[in-house]
This record gives sequence, C-alpha cells and structure tokens, in this order.
Amino acid sequence: MNTSSRLAPGIVSALAAAILFGASTPFAKVLIGHMAAVTLAGLLYLGAGAGLSGVWLWRRARDAETGLIERHDIPWLAAAIAVGGVLGPILLMFGLSRMPAANASLLLNLENVFTALIAWFVFHEHHDRRIVLGMVLIALAGALLTGQSYARLESILGPLAVMGACLCWAVDNNLTRRVSAGDPVLIAAIKGVAAGGVNTAVAVLLGERLPTPLTGAAAGVVGFLGYGVSLTLFVTALRHIGTARTGAYFSTAPFVGAVIALIGLHERAGVAFWVAAGFMAAGLWLHLSERHAHAHSHEALAHSHGHAHDIHHQHAHDSPWDGREPHVHYHVHEPLVHSHPHYPDIHHRHGH
Repeated sequence: MNTSSRLAPGIVSALAAAILFGASTPFAKVLIGHMAAVTLAGLLYLGAGAGLSGVWLWRRARDAETGLIERHDIPWLAAAIAVGGVLGPILLMFGLSRMPAANASLLLNLENVFTALIAWFVFHEHHDRRIVLGMVLIALAGALLTGQSYARLESILGPLAVMGACLCWAVDNNLTRRVSAGDPVLIAAIKGVAAGGVNTAVAVLLGERLPTPLTGAAAGVVGFLGYGVSLTLFVTALRHIGTARTGAYFSTAPFVGAVIALIGLHERAGVAFWVAAGFMAAGLWLHLSERHAHAHSHEALAHSHGHAHDIHHQHAHDSPWDGREPHVHYHVHEPLVHSHPHYPDIHHRHGH
C-alpha cells in the first residue's frame, strides 16, 4: 500500500462512490412512499443508464479513443447485470418498505463482507489477518442490527431482503472486477439501461402504477447520481485497488445514508444502532490502515484501458501521440520483477 499521506489512485473514487450511494438510500425511502418497489428500482437504474449514456456519447464525440467493451468481457458483464442490476435493487426496495432507512443504510455494509469473502475464497484475492478482523467486526454489526426484537415474520423480511441485496451486489462487484479495465462510464451505462429496462418491464407486468412525471424525474435524478455516477466511480476503484479493498472504502456509504436518515427524516436510533455503528467504524479503520508491499512478478500482458506512463506503463506508441495523459490504447506489458507498495489492481493480480 502507499504509505505516504497522498491517497492512492482509486481510494478517492471509492469514497466518492460511497457518499453518492449512501445518500441515495434515504431519498429512495422517501420515493418509495409514492410508487411500488419494482417501479422505483426500474426508474433508479433507467435514470443512471440514460444519464451515463448521454455522458458516454458526448465523450465519444470528443474523443474517438474512448474505451469500449472487449468481446470476452460480455458474459461477465451480463451476469453482473442479472444479479446486481436486476435482483439486487428489487430486494433493496422490498426491504426499505419494511424497515427504517437508517437501519437499512447501516445494514448495507454487509455488502462489503460478502464482497470480500467472494473475492478471497472464489477469486483468491490477497488478504491478511487485519482485513479479516475488520470484516468480522462489520459482520457482528450487521448481526446486531438484524438480531433486534423481531417478533413477527413480517418484521424480519425487511432485513433479510436488504441482506439478500447485499449478497447480489457482492457477486456483481466481483464479476464487474473482471471487466474493470474497460470504460467505467460505458460499463455503468449498460448496466443501468439493461437493469432499468428489465425492472420497469417487470413492474408493468405486475400491474404497478407509474408515478407522476415529477416523481419519476426525481427518481431518475437520484438514480443518475446515487447509482450511475456512483457505479462509475466504483468500477474505477475496482481497477485501481481491487474488489475487497474497494468494498472496504465503500463501506462508508451506510454511515452517510444513516446520518441523512436520522437528520433529514427525523428517524430515531436505539442503543443497538450506535453499538453497531461503533463496530463498523472499527472494522473500517482496520481496512483503511492496512499496508501491503513485497517483491512480485508481472507476467506479459496485453490489454486496453485508460493509463498514464507510470512504472507499469513504460511502452512506445505505434501511432502518433499528443502527450495527453491519461489516454486509452491497446498496449503490451513486458515481464517485470520489482518491489513496491501496491494494491491488487488490474496489474497486481498475483499469488502470494
């Protein structure tokens, strides 16, 4: 890890993504009082997809080198859309309709735990005891929230639905990491359009009523910022710092949502909420203070993504280059052995 005071590439992206997504949860809680859950999920993602599509087309018109999606990445992206873009939002909206927004916001930190577990044990991303302890504290906080006195099945369904959404997004995060070298705006736009279209179609089939134009537009704006821009920043962070660590920084999102819900919506928080918040804060600190450096090898690699000519991108250009950085083009990495602080980014997916 970077031991200097300067934030490593990707950390700012992850924190900004967390702020935007965390703020969207209490606003979605307000909107769900004006429309059904599936309809809201559809409009949130349609707003994200439509807004980002416009941004990508504008960028494409200005720069023909704007990235595309590689053909071999399409299956991974399709699976991510199905799990995280379709099923996840439906479960979240269902859960929000059955529990306070503050508790739901904090419970969303379980996405971080599920994301890391899948990254570690399925995709074999590096981890150490410090990170594991942080995850344990976050998991304890989630258990404390869901273990409050739910005497009726109707009461536990809300937390279970939010936990299900967290699991869906954890799978989505790990699948999206496989395509994170691609253009993050295009990736997020495709996910938004596809997921929004499917969710809206399901809402129509279920006979849900469409909201007023003003309410629908509000949902679109919340979706563009809280889902679209947030997802774009999240994909950028995946590229630079890996899945589990991006999830660690993103775990600040529930705190943002909880504060907004408590202040703006005048919700009350009990003792269990604050104890859980303490556990989650301690777990997050363990994640943020983790450091990692060792001698490692880079195998030969060829791909295309936005980059500057840093230590990992010392290459010539086959076509004229105007000197702008970052820039996008297909390039080759020669084998390299060296030692420096690093994250498990797209150039450091090695064993230990």
